[in-house]
Amino acid sequence: MHGYHPYVEDAEIYVPGIKTALNPALYPHNAEFFASHAGMTLFPNLIAGSVKLTGLSLDGALLAWHFSAIFLLLLACWELGRICFADRRARWGGVALVASLLTIPVAGTALYIMDQYLSPRSLSTPGALFIVINVMERKFGRAALWAAFTAAIHPLMVVFALAYAALLLGLGRGRTRAGEAQPELVLPPLLTSFPPVSGAYREVLGSHSYFFVTRWEWYEWLGIAGPLVLLGWFERVATSRDLPAVAVLCRTTIVFVLMFFLPALLISSVPGLARFAELQPMRCLQLAYILLFVIAGGLLGQFVLRGRVWAWAALFAAICAGMWFPQRELFPATPHLEWPGRAPHNEWVEGFEWIRAHTPIDAYFALNPDHMNARGEDQHGFRAIAERSRLADRVKDSGAVSMFPKLAATWWEQVRAQDGWTKFQPADLLRLKHHFGVNWVVLEQPGLAGLDCPYQNTRLMVCQLE
Repeated sequence: MHGYHPYVEDAEIYVPGIKTALNPALYPHNAEFFASHAGMTLFPNLIAGSVKLTGLSLDGALLAWHFSAIFLLLLACWELGRICFADRRARWGGVALVASLLTIPVAGTALYIMDQYLSPRSLSTPGALFIVINVMERKFGRAALWAAFTAAIHPLMVVFALAYAALLLGLGRGRTRAGEAQPELVLPPLLTSFPPVSGAYREVLGSHSYFFVTRWEWYEWLGIAGPLVLLGWFERVATSRDLPAVAVLCRTTIVFVLMFFLPALLISSVPGLARFAELQPMRCLQLAYILLFVIAGGLLGQFVLRGRVWAWAALFAAICAGMWFPQRELFPATPHLEWPGRAPHNEWVEGFEWIRAHTPIDAYFALNPDHMNARGEDQHGFRAIAERSRLADRVKDSGAVSMFPKLAATWWEQVRAQDGWTKFQPADLLRLKHHFGVNWVVLEQPGLAGLDCPYQNTRLMVCQLE
């Protein structure tokens, strides 16, 4: 229903880190645009280690980890439902609703509950839920282990889980069944630096509107207000129906969202605070959405759907159809399920795979810096598929710059050198070769005359610069 696309969107940042761990000779140029992320997480080493240990292909390992991450997330939703509801139908309602909405947009954060590919968020998301679950059950040793795992995988997302756990202890007094007070949870400081905002870095921030809540669309603001209204209603329902754990979760989640909304509003409104935008406080909504859906699904299962099979089937068939359609619209030129070993049926991917098989490992490419947004490209990552170096682009590399401002000058120089790409002539390509050392280019048809292009399809030409 949600599709599987292992090399799209942020996979362009994370998969090259895994491939470098497996083969350090890859990406001799511009590796810093993904290595900066890879250096802050054990994720690439974990996935690469599993490939070496099991003998699976990387494609097979990515799929296995993706399924495992979804299983862990749904298991966490079941465990949370077990704490909140005595009725098994309520627990299944929460699991089913989350499973149906894995790729729902989380307001204006540019996040889903679960991506259509494996990323560090795929593992940090269930990790965050297990932190909350174990704190609710006063199993602080397990909570600490899950916190350590989540921090090793995604140092930013664990902060939201720990903040939620601290609020849960403060507001709910840790009461799920026994009602006893629990010790205070101390949050570790976020160890990061925030350099002054340069002109290049300001340009990057300006291209990422989701960093600034004041630039969200009106319907994205509904993604903040709507859940808070629903949680307030659910708290009243839970109180009247004697569901104390649900009431505590609702109350805590409301305070949790508002607590991060205030700094998000300040960062968006005060120019001098733009340097803190990389913290993305509104990413707290990902955890809030999951908790909301577990609670909503539980209440639906226990009090509305109950034992009526036809009602369950009708509701979830409608939800699933509503989720499937936008996924097909997002990737219209790509198979819905890009299984390992399946022919790509996407001409951009076909070209990238030819590059991987037929060009030197140290080849250095230039291609349209906006290629991931091109018609039919469907957000597939060049580095992730072709396994070759390329000049910086405006789409994914700008995201790396937003988190690591030290890359801004390099990014700005390379992207500016590619301005006017669609009107480039052979002399412009040779200028890139002389200045940066690129020796291969990917051009869209009809391309340019006079170049040596050993591969072409109806969409692309792969050409060597003599």
